[in-house]
Amino acid sequence: MSLLGSMTTAISGLTAQARALGHVSDNVANSQTVGFKRVDTNFTSWLTRSNLRLHMPGSVEARPAYTNTVQGTVEQTENPLAMAIAGQGFFSVAQARGGEGADVLFDERQFFTRAGDFSMDRDGYMVNGSRYYLEGWQITQSGEPDRTRLDPIRISDLVYNPVPTGRIDLAANLPANVQPVATVPVAAPWAPAEDPVGSVLQIFDALGNQRQVALDWWRLDDDTWRLRITPEGDTAPPAAGRFVDIDFGGTIAAGPPILTAPPGTISAVTPLNATSTVPPVIAGEQAEVAFAVDYGFGNQDVALRLGGFGVPTGLTMYSGTEYSVRDLSQDGVPLGAYSGVTVRENGDVAVNYDNGQTRIVARVPVVAFNDPDRLQRLDGQAFLRTVESGEARVTDASTNGVGKLVTGSLERSNVDIAAEFSKLILAQRAYTSNTRIVTAADEMLQDTINMKR
Repeated sequence: MSLLGSMTTAISGLTAQARALGHVSDNVANSQTVGFKRVDTNFTSWLTRSNLRLHMPGSVEARPAYTNTVQGTVEQTENPLAMAIAGQGFFSVAQARGGEGADVLFDERQFFTRAGDFSMDRDGYMVNGSRYYLEGWQITQSGEPDRTRLDPIRISDLVYNPVPTGRIDLAANLPANVQPVATVPVAAPWAPAEDPVGSVLQIFDALGNQRQVALDWWRLDDDTWRLRITPEGDTAPPAAGRFVDIDFGGTIAAGPPILTAPPGTISAVTPLNATSTVPPVIAGEQAEVAFAVDYGFGNQDVALRLGGFGVPTGLTMYSGTEYSVRDLSQDGVPLGAYSGVTVRENGDVAVNYDNGQTRIVARVPVVAFNDPDRLQRLDGQAFLRTVESGEARVTDASTNGVGKLVTGSLERSNVDIAAEFSKLILAQRAYTSNTRIVTAADEMLQDTINMKR
């Protein structure tokens, strides 16, 4: 091998070690960058000629060795929208090209990242520190995510509209040891002979206003109780309230065969007003009274659910002298204003409102590749798919081999400072050694030139 060839090989060594030093420099500079993946160095030898009798060195090349699959440290943060992936996978993100609000224009390319330092921008989008927009599945009317497409997640539902009450659930025990009353009229003028037992429930009208509904009970005989339903402020008839007789422990009209309800359980529900209705009486099915109220916005249908026919759920009549309520609830909701947003471990993005309600607006998936180390690197800890990386597989977190989401946490850089400084020392020594070869080759060339003198 010529002296010039030796010098060329040494120069290639200088270039390779300089590149290795650049990798170390990049790693150390990004040792605190969220989601950064370090770049190691692979040295490859290129030969001019080599056999059993002769070896002629050629050169060396430094190639980057990516560590996209190496997990960084996951640490907690106070940001409720921050996320880390424990295991394999990436977040799908988009990049804005202009516009604002609902008219933001996004790059048609799909980007990926491990940097989960997301927060909400002024337009309600979830963006990370490098201004990449988090993408997810939108939630359909059925409550399931639409897995056919990915869109940037935007929190735009800042108000939770009021929901009028449509169902009241009552679970209580009517005392079996009280004496029956003499009479309970079911029409105005209304003046019962005895004071009732009962309770008052708050419901909501179509505008989210609170309304009271009184449920009063009188015992008529050993097996029958009379219920009066009185909605406050209701303009719908009858004026004296809705009356219903409830029978316990009798025959359930579900035959054939003829069934008898166990003692203390509901066997029949009989409305005494034409404005109230009951569903078919079937053993084990829901016992309820349906009625309509009018608060000035039209009829509002309400169903009072009392449990099952012939089963000890909901309303019962067992021993005791006091009316005891186990559950008295309704499904109406007042007007709610936005109070915050959180991400659940399954990826659901939940918007919280000050009326106690929560609305799921999107789900964050995790994207996996067959060879993630072959992804194309971009600015801001982002990646693009390449032919070598394989197709992107979009799936739910913790399924199909992808990692789980760790909410309220960040994945730090996977750079080890001690290891990088060790690489730095090796690169420096190797670089110095190659300079010695260049110097020696230069001196030998000079001696060869001097042979002519």
